[in-house]
This record gives sequence, structure tokens and C-alpha cells, in this order.
Amino acid sequence: MGEMGRLSHFDAQGASRMVDVGEKDCTARVARASGRVRMRPETLQLIRDRRLAKGDVVEVARLAGIMAAKRTADLIPLCHPLPIDAVSLALDFPDATCVAIEAEVRVRGRTGVEMEALVAVSVAALTIYDMCKSVDRQMVVERVRLEEKAGGKSGHFLRDDPAPSPAP
Repeated sequence: MGEMGRLSHFDAQGASRMVDVGEKDCTARVARASGRVRMRPETLQLIRDRRLAKGDVVEVARLAGIMAAKRTADLIPLCHPLPIDAVSLALDFPDATCVAIEAEVRVRGRTGVEMEALVAVSVAALTIYDMCKSVDRQMVVERVRLEEKAGGKSGHFLRDDPAPSPAP
């Protein structure tokens, strides 16, 4: 089986393992992920007007995403703990029923930060759900995906069909 067809988190006998990154070069790495929370227009208006009882949904979700990125190794069993250099989350309202979320994570390290970016988006989306569920249980978390990653041996990845970027 070629290098692309082998899953790196399993050894030759099929047992789970944490990949040894000790011999990899320490390089600048970045990853961007995105996701959306779809909801009723009335719910989105409550978010925009900051009228939900639990507080400012956008800012709480942003902080939750940042915190989650830093805790990714505690949540995903085979992820390496990383000294993250930067995490940023942008939340935007591309239409009357959607909150778009984009996370960017940067590190100078031996392994990438794709999982950190994906976890940041996921937890931000779940935080939105949690804060709004009392008024809208029909919300849907959708399209959580890697948009771009750079750095490391595997090189640059840019999704062919990028999601609309949230405003900064």
C-alpha cells in the first residue's frame, strides 16, 4: 500500500499509535477551517441584536473556539499537544438564517494544526447551539471542514470549493 493509502495512526499490526514526530522539521504551520450553524431568521436576529438571555453569543462562541483549539489534544486521543502561537475566529452572517464560522490556527512545530482549527469551529458552533437552543431546537451545525493548510512535508492544501469567508 502506498504512503497515501496508509493510515498513520495505526501500526503494522493495526494497533492505534501516536505518530512519532520527533524527527520532523520544526516549521511554520497554519490551518483554516470553517463551519456553519443554520437557524430560523428570528433566532439569528436575536443573536445580531444581542438579546439572548445567556449573553453575547458571538463573543462567547469566539472564546469557546479559542479555548477548544488549545485543548484539542485532550479531546482527540492521538493528537499531539501543541504550543499554539495564534488562534483567531471570525463569525459572520452571510444570510438571514446562518452564522458562518472560520478559524485560523498557527504554530511553529513538527505537526500541523488542522485538528485544532476543526475543533475550534466545532466548539464555536456547538456553543452557538447551546446558547440558542431555548429558542430554536431546529438549528443545524453543518459544513465543518478544512479550508486550507500550509507547512510541513505534505505541503499546501487549499479546498477547491471554498466557503464564503466571514468578515473579520
